[in-house]
Amino acid sequence: MGVAERIVAHAERLTATERRIAEVLTTEPQTIAFGTVAVVAKRAHTSGPSVVRLAVKLGYGGFVELQADVQQEVARSLGPARDRIRQQPPSDLLDQVAAMESDNVVRTLGGISPDVFRQAVERLADPTHAVWVLPGDVTAPIGQTLAVPLSQLREGVTLLAGSGVTASRMLGGFRPGDTVVAIDVRRYERWLVDLCRWSVKEGAYLIALTDSPLSPLAAGAREIVFVAAQGAGPFDSMTGGIALANALVAGVAARLRSSAVGRLDAIEAAWTATGAMATEPVGSTTASPRDVISRLPPAPSATG
Repeated sequence: MGVAERIVAHAERLTATERRIAEVLTTEPQTIAFGTVAVVAKRAHTSGPSVVRLAVKLGYGGFVELQADVQQEVARSLGPARDRIRQQPPSDLLDQVAAMESDNVVRTLGGISPDVFRQAVERLADPTHAVWVLPGDVTAPIGQTLAVPLSQLREGVTLLAGSGVTASRMLGGFRPGDTVVAIDVRRYERWLVDLCRWSVKEGAYLIALTDSPLSPLAAGAREIVFVAAQGAGPFDSMTGGIALANALVAGVAARLRSSAVGRLDAIEAAWTATGAMATEPVGSTTASPRDVISRLPPAPSATG
C-alpha cells in the first residue's frame, strides 16, 4: 500500500496530533521526502516522537522507511513536473488558470491506480446494482457529468441533488449492494457525510471521489479516487473531477458496448421524434452513438 492508502486504512484510529501530521503527509509530500523529523514536526506543530509514532502506526519501521516510500511517490510525479517547468511561465491570469487546470487533470488522472479505476468501472457498469450519485453543492458539476451520460448508457442511475432532505427521500429506493458514488472536497457537507455513513451501514458499495485520504468520505469506501482541486482563484476547481467523470463514463461505455448501442439509439430516436433538440446532426463527420462506442478502446478487464 502507498502512503495515502495506509492513512485511509488507519484514519479512524488517528489522534488529533496524528491527523495533523497526516495532513502534512498528504498536502506537502516534499516536506516529508526531503525534510527531517524535526522539520515535519514543526510543520505539524507537534514533536519528533509523535512523527515517528505515526510512521510506526502506518506500518513502517520508522521515519526513514516512511520517507523512502514518500520519496518514491514524489519521484514518480517528477516527470510531468519536469515537463511543466520547461514551459513558459504564466504571464497573465488566463495563462495561470490554463496551467493550473491542466495540472489538476494530470494529477487526478495520473494518480488513479489502474486496479481502482477498473473496479470502479465494473461496478458502475454492473446492471444488477443501481447507482446513486451523491455530490455536494460545490461538486455538483462533477456529479452531473457522471450521472447524466451514465443514465444514457444503463438503467438504474439516480443523481441525488438538492438538500439532504431531498436526497434522503430519493434514497428510499436504495437496496443493499447498490453502488453509491460520493463526491465532495473539503470542507465536506455534513448531510452528505451522514448519508455516506448511512449507506455503508445499509450495505452500499461506496466509491469516494474526494481530495484527501483524511476525507470523511473515505471511511468505509471500497474504492477511493483522489481529485486535485486547486483553483487559481479563491474557489476549488472542478476541472480534474470532471475529467475523472468523463473517464469513468468512457470506461463504462466501452464495457457496455453492445447493450449501450441500442439504448443510445432509442434515446436519439425519441429526441428526433419529439423535436427535443434545436438542431440535428449535420454532415457525414457527425458520428452516431453506435459509431462512437465501436471506436472506444477495450474496457479494462478484471484480470488486467
